[in-house]
Amino acid sequence: MYDIIVAGAGIVGLSSALKLLEKNPGLKLLLIDKENGVSRHQTGNNSGVIHSGIYYKPGSLKAVNCTRGYKMLLDFCDTYGIKYDICGKIIVATNNNELPALQNIYDRGTDNGLEGLRFIEKEELTEYEPYVNGVKGVHVPQTGIIDYKVVSEKIHELLIEKGADIVFNERLDYINEKSDSVEIGTNKEFYECKMLLTCCGLQSDRVAKLNNRDLDLSIIPFRGEYYKIKKEKSYLVKNLIYPVPDPQFPFLGVHYTRKTNGEIEAGPNAVFAFGRECYGKFDINVKDLLESVTWKGFRAVAGKFWKTGMMEFYRSFSKPAFTRALQKLTPMIQESDLEPGGAGIRAQACSKDGKLVDDFLFIENKRVLHVCNAPSPAATSCFSIGETIATKFLS
Repeated sequence: MYDIIVAGAGIVGLSSALKLLEKNPGLKLLLIDKENGVSRHQTGNNSGVIHSGIYYKPGSLKAVNCTRGYKMLLDFCDTYGIKYDICGKIIVATNNNELPALQNIYDRGTDNGLEGLRFIEKEELTEYEPYVNGVKGVHVPQTGIIDYKVVSEKIHELLIEKGADIVFNERLDYINEKSDSVEIGTNKEFYECKMLLTCCGLQSDRVAKLNNRDLDLSIIPFRGEYYKIKKEKSYLVKNLIYPVPDPQFPFLGVHYTRKTNGEIEAGPNAVFAFGRECYGKFDINVKDLLESVTWKGFRAVAGKFWKTGMMEFYRSFSKPAFTRALQKLTPMIQESDLEPGGAGIRAQACSKDGKLVDDFLFIENKRVLHVCNAPSPAATSCFSIGETIATKFLS
């Protein structure tokens, strides 16, 4: 019998487990994950950006947790000597049609309490990024870069020090919520606990449906593919350059990111993936694919935005098309400057009526809490999310 079991060793599950043990060091806590280590999916394959909170609707869970979690993340890194760099970024409007959306982003940032935001006129843009193209921009001084795998590994180490039991290679398959406890089953073992937290990312809806049969939600996987800029052309980008995102989608568009190792990454796109853990262009998981395309909500999204989806696929298979998207921001970049990079998959919750869920989403039962939608900026927000969950469980 455990006090609390946490399913999922991504950064949200890890930080939640840590906050639970910080609030109550005597807890008997078990962390399980189906992989052979921590942060094997979304956390381990993201772009490594510390988000400021500028994009999110004021008062939303994303806005509240990102702005609070930002400081908690930096405090954690300072305490344990984890490298990060608050280098700032610019969001660039490449034509006048994007100026209203740029203004909206600026307004959201100020409403979310960000200080030091400033508009950059066309003549000033090159002072921040000498090779950028645009009619106007916003400088966001709070944005930074980090390696979230390093953060995750440190949390893992701390959990062991604090006495948590950690089990890998066990997949959560069964939940039986009883009046005074929760029984769970994995592919190897049965456990019992007083409270259960699931932070299962790409599998979060399936896990939530183990005890919420009528859950009106499905995870649609979107693969984000990256190129790396060749070292001799890395001078084209100093820090982070972002476009003005399409407000219809919860994605930020193809952009440039300087990594903590000095490499420059370009991407990601947002391609519908043929499986929840299919990182390659030609990878297919038939079960996942059928589940997605037969979901009523996915068909509604596809019917509405099929042109955008086809363009993302085209850019995925056409390096020249990907290059042209980058050239809107930096005209000097050439196809020959790009080398294949990695890929990540975003777990995007979609409702039955065809809405892409644009905020963090939690499903609460009496003894079980499911984190059902926690895409970006969940890594930046992880300690704030963990603090919120710990307060719920221990109050």
